Amino acid sequence: MLVTYLEASRDLCETDSVLLSAAVAVCRIISAKLGVAGRATKQSSAIPAWRKRIEDRITKARALIGRLTSFRSGNDRPRVVRTVIMAFAGTNISLSQPDITQKLMERIDDLKQKIAAWGKRIRRFTERSRRFNQNRLFQSDQKRLYKLLEQPEVCGAGPGLDQANTVAFWRGLWSEPVSHSEGPWIEVVASQSASVTPMDPVTITPEDVAEAVHRAPNWKSLGLDGLHHYWLKGFVVCHAVLARQFQEGLDQESLPSLFTTAITHLVPKDQDTTDPSKYRSITCLPTIYKTLTSI
Repeated sequence: MLVTYLEASRDLCETDSVLLSAAVAVCRIISAKLGVAGRATKQSSAIPAWRKRIEDRITKARALIGRLTSFRSGNDRPRVVRTVIMAFAGTNISLSQPDITQKLMERIDDLKQKIAAWGKRIRRFTERSRRFNQNRLFQSDQKRLYKLLEQPEVCGAGPGLDQANTVAFWRGLWSEPVSHSEGPWIEVVASQSASVTPMDPVTITPEDVAEAVHRAPNWKSLGLDGLHHYWLKGFVVCHAVLARQFQEGLDQESLPSLFTTAITHLVPKDQDTTDPSKYRSITCLPTIYKTLTSI
């Protein structure tokens, strides 16, 4: 079916629509879950087993500190006494020793140091796990990583950006014309480049498209076209059509505006979530345009 529709495609926009429709049709046939634009991926709330074990140790240690402190203050209830005896099990310390108060203080201080060490271990392991998962996501699914970075629990809680201020700030950087004063080095570079031989005209073949698509990650973050590289790899019959239309775009020196318009994700650099200048912009271009630029 794709061959019929692709042969009737007049430009890259129609080809993109045909491929996206085919991808959606495949997902519906196999009952795959379709992503919704703008919806952040929900993080799992399950606590790792290693963290649960350490937190249980901390809870038990804090309960023991409370019993030891209560016994040192004069509470001699049987339950408290049994806990104190168990705390010194395996040692030569008995409750009848004259320096039992000093031993209690030493035991309490030892438990507090263990709690501090366990807390640092949780923070260290959590930070290492976060970095590892983000690096792995960046290699396999950048779209999901960017959405995770935009979530409040990752970026830090706080008020969000004002849309009007954000648009005005970034429009001032990207859209407003700026007059630059070039130095004399421009003339030097121009004179040095005058003797450079122009490159031969580029001819794009279906093999070039197949090679560029093969190198691209399957689920790289989407642009406005909503199409992943995975589908360009699977729909092999589109390579010849894309090669022809890419060549036409190069010869005419023009591309549809769809392929030069991107989705920009704003990731906060710090906890100040109200200042647009404190955000890092990550721009995601359409998949077909990225394929063209990688040929």
